[in-house]
Amino acid sequence: MMSASRKLASFRLPPLPTIGELIKLYNLRAEKQLSQNFLLDLKLTDKIVRQAGNLKNAHVCEVGPGPGGLTRSILNAGVADLVVVEKDSRFIPGLKLLSDAAPGKLRIVHGDILTYRMDRGFAKDVSRPWEEGEKMKRYNLPLQGCEGITRSEKVRKCVSADPPNLHIIGNLPFNVSTPLIIKWLEDMSNRTGPFTFGRTRLTLTFQKEVAERLSASTSSRQRSRLSVMAQYLCQVHNCFTIPGRAFVPKPEVDVGVVHFTPLAQPQIQQPFKLVEKVVRNVFQFRRKYCYRGIEMLFPDACRIELTQEMMQRADVDPSLRPTELTIPHFKALVDAYAHLCASEPSLLSYEHREELQLRHHQKKTKRPADTLMDTTPGPLLPC
Repeated sequence: MMSASRKLASFRLPPLPTIGELIKLYNLRAEKQLSQNFLLDLKLTDKIVRQAGNLKNAHVCEVGPGPGGLTRSILNAGVADLVVVEKDSRFIPGLKLLSDAAPGKLRIVHGDILTYRMDRGFAKDVSRPWEEGEKMKRYNLPLQGCEGITRSEKVRKCVSADPPNLHIIGNLPFNVSTPLIIKWLEDMSNRTGPFTFGRTRLTLTFQKEVAERLSASTSSRQRSRLSVMAQYLCQVHNCFTIPGRAFVPKPEVDVGVVHFTPLAQPQIQQPFKLVEKVVRNVFQFRRKYCYRGIEMLFPDACRIELTQEMMQRADVDPSLRPTELTIPHFKALVDAYAHLCASEPSLLSYEHREELQLRHHQKKTKRPADTLMDTTPGPLLPC
């Protein structure tokens, strides 16, 4: 039997046209170039909302409400207020109909979620400090992202007792879902944007493959850059899968619903861009030994020397595959790289891809008469 905290609250919208009727009324069609897919089954939208937890008197921002199916389920959950951010002007009239049916509860923002200032979307009294009421919780099994924290059967994990009663929920268009979650993870690391209010929780949809990557554990086939970037900052839970046939029009893939709860303290205490650079380079050779990706962090002139120094300082087995590396492994690697960058700051701006592009450009633009006089380009920075 479902617990009381997971039931939708008793608030109910008055009788309204169905989502299907609204689509016909306003002649709405999903735009393929915007990766729009409508979810019309309110049982499924209710199920998505339940993954966010108890939303009674909560403050919620919904991303891309479209015709408003998920919006109805959020309002029926008894939220204190709901801000919807919709880029497509065709959906605004239908959303205004919902706003009129729930006076004082629904605010409509016609804009792009990638540029919307969510830190201005709610009153400051919604905020809760990140470390407030910190306590230890026990879990019977490790959550994704907790590998290596302890060897005991139960994982002791430090989480803040009371995140703000603020949630981000959205059935995301496929073409913005990955850039958007990366943006929010960076905001989470910097405690900016929606995370100025504290450990704001997210419940979002992704292509099934992306959802599996976000929650993938060490050594799984789906383990990727996204897995590490999400799990060093969050508890990540892949809640359930929605079959593609539930959407209109039907996408070619199924959809996964993923819930994120930010950790009170990230498992890697380094700037987000530094972490992302190391993780990205490691996973560019996902089937090879991890040291191959580490090598790409350094210019040719000092590549072997600095790779060896970084691996030794991190005390990570260079023959491990990227998918075998745990979050503590990545912490050690990022800390070691940060130490090297502190000694040689120019390493921070080095990108192997840019070096290759420069060499390719030099090769294309050189004159035939100069060929015999050419020398191999030197390193882009001193080592």
